[in-house]
Amino acid sequence: MDELCVTGIQCFAHHGVLEHERREGQMFLVDLALGLDTRAAAASDDLHDTVDYGSLVAQVKAEVESDPVDLIETVAERISAVCLLDSRVEWARVTIHKPGAPIEATFADVTLTITRPNPRSKTDATPPEQ
Repeated sequence: MDELCVTGIQCFAHHGVLEHERREGQMFLVDLALGLDTRAAAASDDLHDTVDYGSLVAQVKAEVESDPVDLIETVAERISAVCLLDSRVEWARVTIHKPGAPIEATFADVTLTITRPNPRSKTDATPPEQ
């Protein structure tokens, strides 16, 4: 199983439990890892035979930047659903970074990573351990 990764997708959104997070918004970063077989695309050299990561990033960014919610867990599930719309994607690993989280301490980042299999996948590929 091959792995396509896009890291550091910058999204400005209004997610969070606290009122000021909803009002002022903040930067979120998203990392994607997708399991897929890239052999057909490599043989054909045709974008239609693989995941168009430019289009995917635009869809993920639009999903993150719409409809504010309280938890990054909810945002991560939404992103994974977008990634798994393509049946060629066997699994998706999504990491959300919230470096501006309202924590009363010095810290570098807050992240949440989820991995989801594609129920529409044609194989039983399982994601590798992180």
